[in-house]
Amino acid sequence: MAVVKIMELVSSSPTSWQDAVDNGIKRAVQTVRNVSGVDVLTWKVDVQNDKITEYRVSMKVAFAVEEESG
Repeated sequence: MAVVKIMELVSSSPTSWQDAVDNGIKRAVQTVRNVSGVDVLTWKVDVQNDKITEYRVSMKVAFAVEEESG
C-alpha cells in the first residue's frame, strides 16, 4: 500500500514567482525523498517604495513514504 505525506512550507525569491517555487522544491528535496507533486496555496509579494521586493509562496509538497522491508 502506498502512503503519501504532505509537508507545507513557505518559500521566497527576490526575482520571481517561479524562482520562489523552485527554491521551495530545492529545499524540500534536501530533506525528503520521492517528491511527487506541489500544490501552491498562496502567492504574496512584499512591496517597498512602490516596487516588489520579494515574491513569496505557500505550498504543499507531496512525497511517497518508503515501505519498510520485513
